[in-house]
Amino acid sequence: MTRTPALPPLDTAAIQPLADAIRALAMDAVEAAASGHPGMPMGMADAAAVLWTRHVSFDPADPDWPDRDRFVLSAGHGSMLIYSILHLIGVEGVTMEELRNFRQLGSKTPGHPEHGHTPGVETTTGPLGQGIATAVGMALAERMLNARYGDDLVDHRTWVIASDGDLQEGVSQEAIALAGHWKLNRLVVLWDDNAISIDGSTELSDTTDHGARFESAGWAVFHVDGHDAAAVDAALAQARGSDRPVLIACKTIIGKGAPLKAGTAGCHGSPLGADEIAGTRKALGWSHEPFTIPQAVYDGWRSVADRGAANRAAWAQRHAAAPARGEFDAQLSGDTPKAALDALDAHIASVLRDKPALATRAASGKAIESFWDKIPGLVGGSADLTGSVNTLVKGQSRLSADNYAGQYIHYGVREHGMAAAMNGMALHGGVRPYAGTFLVFSDYCRPAVRLSALMNQPVIYVFTHDSIGLGEDGPTHQPVEHLSALRAIPNLAVFRPADAVEAAEAWRVALERRDGPTALILSRQKTPHLRTGDGSKNLSALGAYVLSEADGAAQLTLIGTGTETALALEAQCLLKARGVNARVVSAPSLETFLAQDAGYRNSIVDPALPAVAVEAGMRWGWDALIGREGGFVGMTGFGASAPAEALYAHFAITAEAVAAEALKRV
Repeated sequence: MTRTPALPPLDTAAIQPLADAIRALAMDAVEAAASGHPGMPMGMADAAAVLWTRHVSFDPADPDWPDRDRFVLSAGHGSMLIYSILHLIGVEGVTMEELRNFRQLGSKTPGHPEHGHTPGVETTTGPLGQGIATAVGMALAERMLNARYGDDLVDHRTWVIASDGDLQEGVSQEAIALAGHWKLNRLVVLWDDNAISIDGSTELSDTTDHGARFESAGWAVFHVDGHDAAAVDAALAQARGSDRPVLIACKTIIGKGAPLKAGTAGCHGSPLGADEIAGTRKALGWSHEPFTIPQAVYDGWRSVADRGAANRAAWAQRHAAAPARGEFDAQLSGDTPKAALDALDAHIASVLRDKPALATRAASGKAIESFWDKIPGLVGGSADLTGSVNTLVKGQSRLSADNYAGQYIHYGVREHGMAAAMNGMALHGGVRPYAGTFLVFSDYCRPAVRLSALMNQPVIYVFTHDSIGLGEDGPTHQPVEHLSALRAIPNLAVFRPADAVEAAEAWRVALERRDGPTALILSRQKTPHLRTGDGSKNLSALGAYVLSEADGAAQLTLIGTGTETALALEAQCLLKARGVNARVVSAPSLETFLAQDAGYRNSIVDPALPAVAVEAGMRWGWDALIGREGGFVGMTGFGASAPAEALYAHFAITAEAVAAEALKRV
């Protein structure tokens, strides 16, 4: 259902100055910054003005109101479109001074929209394709919460403006296929069909019938003149009644109004220049000075605030009367319930008691079993590898277009779309996503993983089959550089647990984390139980800890991660037989350990002692811990196809090799 009241007939003459205000602000801000993309905001100004003043439910006085419509500018290069609108509707903080400071250090108007930086920006965009794919996750989250709490609490839409480049990026195909499959009829994409890219006409590289592409994926598709306000308004009204996601292909002229550069690549990614701006002002009949908006235009944009305030007030009344209000608020808070953490702690205690030898992917699955049903909004999934990554556990139902209440999502072979959709779910709020694939395919996820970290979103990535230990599938599937690559992403917590205890502890860290994503790196092959103690402290949360102290004064430190930690323990015994005392450190998360204070770091890895690390990956990143002179036992190139045991012997990742490296240093 829709709660937006019927709108009065469209006054196309009244829309024009509202659109021209966007054009003027966009060209003025880009000119002042001497960089930026004026063409897209100028071309989509008409459609955007109709969309926002007639259809979007958003209260600028409360940009985080839970039941607001979400707007995603997937064409993030045209950021002055959203900044202009946020200013014109009165969002606090998006002042005219901020528009003047477009692209300047510390401003609220960075080159591309950044979530958490500018109020009213729902997601960080700029990498093309990410916005539309993230919006699919937002629209899915709305349906999931609606299935649980009903229309009174959850009843909103997700609107997207996408560019030609967004639709050319491969992730868009993954995203539109998922949206069509799930029948996300609250999702509406306005395509800025201007046929211009940086290089020139899109015909240089693309003759795809994008409308047919969307239709084949189960979308409704409308074609309109993007400068015909009445046609855009009618299409948007029709979209509101669709039983499928909707694409509105808006045929536009990039840089509309510019006398010489409109319709050309010359206005795509460069300032128009003083002469062209003067000509544009004349063509538009816009006589106002730069960064000057007449009060009548502000008054026209106030309809957004008036409608949004009324909708928010009505929602607040329904929220106050809702029997499920407390449960809804708790789920939207994002806090992990204590009951879930208690259940996970009880599971850790049972693992310490039973001492199972498990592949850490299996240990992860057992950890999920302990807590999943105690976290409303937790939703798992995988990219067509459910049985391999152990992300589906007993009791979870499968999400579908007929069951938005499901707790498990089959994404198909769409790692990139999966990761981007999880960002959208996390950004929406009320949904906590996790999903899995093989570690080697984290490359397909990487652009979205990077955005998870940049946006501080608590998405949980389950990456299994983490080394040559996966065996016979060979080097195409054996990750060797991937741990280093993931560790290089700022704000991504990477955990490679050594046994079932560490796997559960890593899950506890992930569940408690609110300010960024977590990647769990898990094995295909079994690893023995290693941890001793009572489990009263989450040692994995420290990044590294002493697993086995030296028998006497330590002469060196052996450091292991994941399945190779057991090799470090074996090497400790070999060294002891040679009269060498070694301390063994388990380091499930290097970056977490390196973030600890110096006192703790030095108490675990004594900088005065030589160190040897063992990990079935590349050395990159390890020197921060072991030093340039430290020993490293691991991979130096790609793997091979053979059983895991043969591969470890072939590549000399053995306890004997660890001991030999140690003996060179004592």
